[in-house]
Amino acid sequence: MIDWEPLVLTFKLAATTTVVLLIIAVPLARWLAYTRSRIRPILETLVSMPLVLPPTVLGFYLLIAFSPSNAFGGWLQDWLGLRLIFSFEGLVLASLIYSMPFMVHPLQSGFASLSPSLQEAAYVLGKSKTATLFKVLLPNMKSSLLSAVVLAFAHTIGEFGVVLMIGGNIPGQTRVASIAIYDEVEALNYAAANTYALILFVLTFIMLLGVYLFNGGYLQRLRQ
Repeated sequence: MIDWEPLVLTFKLAATTTVVLLIIAVPLARWLAYTRSRIRPILETLVSMPLVLPPTVLGFYLLIAFSPSNAFGGWLQDWLGLRLIFSFEGLVLASLIYSMPFMVHPLQSGFASLSPSLQEAAYVLGKSKTATLFKVLLPNMKSSLLSAVVLAFAHTIGEFGVVLMIGGNIPGQTRVASIAIYDEVEALNYAAANTYALILFVLTFIMLLGVYLFNGGYLQRLRQ
């Protein structure tokens, strides 16, 4: 019989990561889209690093940084009571870093595609920067917003190397579905591994299909 705990933990991790990432990525993507600062290429490079960096490399450095035996990890544990290695909180932080480009890049493209006249008109009408963001800009880039949310969520679901390095394999705390699949394959329990894998495959396929249908205008044309 399948253990549903890894799947529940996986979607809890993906949902938490996506919500926090959305809060962080919207202002960051807006700044990257419009700024002429000289540090923009550096920030864009840092955001994009997880796309090309092996997950185990990122996981290794996070493991070293957050270890209580190091100064930073020891400070987090002694002064803030945070132990990030082998914990769900550590998985969330690692996922935020690893899935960052999948949230930031679609949003940055969405902001860049908007006409500057939208912001200018909003400011002329007395709208604040916050009101302009939520009432003018974001409603006009729904496809980019949907793509960012779905890609970040789906990417977090599929994480393996980073979560294994920083979280280990603790049932109920850090044993997500990708780790469970690996365990079942090692145990030659291919039926259970297939069940986990099939569930993840079907759900991510449905999510991505929904994004392509929405962005391609198929759903709108079907309603006409």
